[in-house]
Amino acid sequence: MSSHCRDLLTVMFSFVLLALAGQSTARDLVVCADPDNLPYSRADESGLENRIARLVADEIGAELHYRWQPLRRGVVRKTLDARACDMLAGVPSGMEGVATTSAYYRSGYVFVYRRDETPPIESFDDPRLETAAIGVQLVGADMAATPAALALVRRGIVANVIGFPVYGAEPAAQRMIEDVDGGRLDVGIVWGPQAGYFVQHARAPLALSLARDEGAAQPLDFAIAIGVRQDDIALRGELDLALERARDRVGAILAEFGVPQVVSPPIDADSSR
Repeated sequence: MSSHCRDLLTVMFSFVLLALAGQSTARDLVVCADPDNLPYSRADESGLENRIARLVADEIGAELHYRWQPLRRGVVRKTLDARACDMLAGVPSGMEGVATTSAYYRSGYVFVYRRDETPPIESFDDPRLETAAIGVQLVGADMAATPAALALVRRGIVANVIGFPVYGAEPAAQRMIEDVDGGRLDVGIVWGPQAGYFVQHARAPLALSLARDEGAAQPLDFAIAIGVRQDDIALRGELDLALERARDRVGAILAEFGVPQVVSPPIDADSSR
């Protein structure tokens, strides 16, 4: 064999080794998400959790992929436990059945009302709630009451309350805010990230205020994190570091989507650490 042929084979072999090395180090990060659930996620990756998933994937040097499915009953069983994906974005800190990262924001229920309402509605003890037409979200197929709805019940505010089931042609939060916008409701009590997004898209000038319930047995605000399989502690650690490095960029995304935030110390809610 001539030296020229040997040199050519050596170069070709080197390219093959480089290609194989690239394949061996390639890495995917698969996220389970709902394809039509704004403001959180959508198939065109325009939701706030899509944007945050993209940030953390880039930070850990992974290729982002989605497994699209409605996230309703049996979420953990159908996603992480089934090994359909590596992570779920936007889960409550300390969620049962998963390992969660440190929280990257904390939000709460808010009152949504027309901006000309003065003074702002900020407490469940506001006497205007006794006669106002109020909308509340109902959760799940069994239409369970949210902590906000239970706060009204404890005060005997029931007759003037309208429940909005979570399942429908449009998100319950969107339907409620459209009714406040159109004057069919005086007040909507909505989970904060949903309220912030849909208020931005309302036609009438609407306002929102974080809801207070002094002495409540149940919290009205919750910390939100990323969830991974309980045994995937290494990935959780990587995502924690990624979220820390991208803290300012995550904050900018939350602000862009109008997410009202409850100020609190950093949260590490997973007791398995």
